[in-house]
Amino acid sequence: MSISPRKFTQQVLVGNIKVGGGAPIVVQSMTNTDTADVAGSVNQIMQLSDAGSELVRITVNSEEAAAAVPNIVNQLIQKGYEVPIIGDFHFNGHKLLEKYPGCAESLSKYRINPGNVGKGKARDPQFQQMIEFACRYNKPVRIGVNGGSLDQAVLTRLLDENRQLSAPKPLAAVTREAIVLSALESAAKAQELGLGKDKIILSCKISNVQELISIYEDLSGRCDYALHLGLTEAGMGSKGIVASSAALGILMQQGIGDTIRISLTPEPGAARTKEVIVAQEILQTMGFRSFTPMVIACPGCGRTTSDYFQRLAQDIQAYLRDQMPVWRNKYKGVENMEVAVMGCVVNGPGESKNANIGISLPGTGESPVAPVFEDGVKTVTLKGDNIAAEFHALVERYIETHYSQN
Repeated sequence: MSISPRKFTQQVLVGNIKVGGGAPIVVQSMTNTDTADVAGSVNQIMQLSDAGSELVRITVNSEEAAAAVPNIVNQLIQKGYEVPIIGDFHFNGHKLLEKYPGCAESLSKYRINPGNVGKGKARDPQFQQMIEFACRYNKPVRIGVNGGSLDQAVLTRLLDENRQLSAPKPLAAVTREAIVLSALESAAKAQELGLGKDKIILSCKISNVQELISIYEDLSGRCDYALHLGLTEAGMGSKGIVASSAALGILMQQGIGDTIRISLTPEPGAARTKEVIVAQEILQTMGFRSFTPMVIACPGCGRTTSDYFQRLAQDIQAYLRDQMPVWRNKYKGVENMEVAVMGCVVNGPGESKNANIGISLPGTGESPVAPVFEDGVKTVTLKGDNIAAEFHALVERYIETHYSQN
């Protein structure tokens, strides 16, 4: 099966990052620090950026948070980080942007949730204020509809209309339409207020995989705004990874999506960067982009009763990813490299030959030797107790000799 051509969307410039219009799909993440904690927020943003996040969203929910934003952005610039920072606003964004112009100016994009801008008569004036600030400071806006905070006025209107039909639609269908319509009507209103189409990104996030796919297929067919993809509240661990991969993979295979975020619930004490790594690996394994050298490793079986190859594969993968912040500018094209760490003679030599560099470790009962292949040619056979260290050195030498720009 081939990948469908990317659906045309209007390109939006977020800081120095191009979103839509045929640009590569962009990886986004979000901090979970208290934004008022400048040092903590700066540190986490740097970690996310080093991991490969190209856009980082922060919560702007209080006066303390809004006041901290310019300091956060300035400190990042001083430390050499130019990653665009997005402000996530709910309920009181219009007040914060008005009172803290430095916040409004420092952010690269605003995120507005139509369901949380305001209620009743206050909604339209508050939404208008947010858009006016975006126009004043020349900032793009993501209009992000969320199933958990859907604009009830839109849903109520559609439910009333649905009741008048001779064959009313199921509630789920009406809700899907309300989510899509909330995004489209808000975008149209933003354009009426002077915000250009090249300043608008839409998203419609819910936590059900099949519903999310249906909503984005509908949304994509009804507009050419740039689209941000994400399965909201994806969950923790393998469940969140699998659900996000399934939903976003199907949509991107159809050419839908310009930015993605993997909304994983981090395990206690776990690094926030996990969501960035998962997003990159989805894009890389599907062939959309390359971010870091990938390790090919077998799952193991009765022929591989030792965990030696598993530990070597884990060590090499961690090393490659840890080095990428330095390698991005030093070794052109290294992100496309493949390293094979195989556990026995069945598939080991063949997979090692297909990789840029690979090692076929001995399985149970096999001769205690490990042939190494570089670009399909066996270059050396490793033996003894230092196989891991010697292969590590060979990988480093391969990178230096094949990707150095000197």
